[in-house]
Amino acid sequence: VPVELPDLVGREAILRVHSKKTRLADNVDLHAIARMAAGASGAELANIINEGALRAVRNGRRIVTQADLEESVEVVIAGYQKKNAVLSPKEKMTVAYHEIGHALVAAKQTNSAPVQKITIIPRTSGALGYTMQVEQQDKYLMTKEEIQNKIATLTGGRAAEEIVTGTISTGASNDIEQATRLARGMITRYGMSEEFGMVALETINNQYLGGDTSLACSNETATKIDAAVVAVVKQAHEKAVGIIRENMNKLDEIAQFLLEKETITGEEFMEILNRTEE
Repeated sequence: VPVELPDLVGREAILRVHSKKTRLADNVDLHAIARMAAGASGAELANIINEGALRAVRNGRRIVTQADLEESVEVVIAGYQKKNAVLSPKEKMTVAYHEIGHALVAAKQTNSAPVQKITIIPRTSGALGYTMQVEQQDKYLMTKEEIQNKIATLTGGRAAEEIVTGTISTGASNDIEQATRLARGMITRYGMSEEFGMVALETINNQYLGGDTSLACSNETATKIDAAVVAVVKQAHEKAVGIIRENMNKLDEIAQFLLEKETITGEEFMEILNRTEE
């Protein structure tokens, strides 16, 4: 029996159920937590409440605050903070520019989810830092332009590394996987390619058991698909490079601020970004 992941309304309702026996501060906004936890299952949402309560106890409090729950969302998404992980100054700088690259490309594109938080504190999942974007509401459809923007945002971290350090690192591996998956979906399943049009070139097998895909085309067509996927990602990467080159002064200023603070909010990021435009 397939069980779909809860939508925004469902996530908020599940959070309310699991928080009934937990003392929440008056300013806790479970709707905001539900938005941050897009794609979370019921069990993960229950874990968010439990982690929030544990964090409050560890800090000597009996009341769970908004900050406790926001940190809990990050624990569920990316794991605990690795406080014993010590990056070299050069690595830390690379991670900072990488994350600001993502945020800057996202902020400079229309129809892109707002940046909620940027951090360069390593997590137990292996992430050395991440940029959290939060949609204002659940999205059930994505336009071609929105997917292209998302791919450009994913390539923004690598683009910033290239421009600032003159070299590239392994830090973009997850970004590359996500960008390639989106680009391939555009070509093979969403009919967003001029060359192939509205033809399904890939099928999903066992959607609820891993969702493996298999191509439904000739070897010659498969070669053309690979070339089309490469072209989509390259075009998005060039767009990201262009955005970053146009905003180098903002990239430097915000990256230095992030290096000093290690974690900044979306509001702080946008405040500096808008201030430097004056």
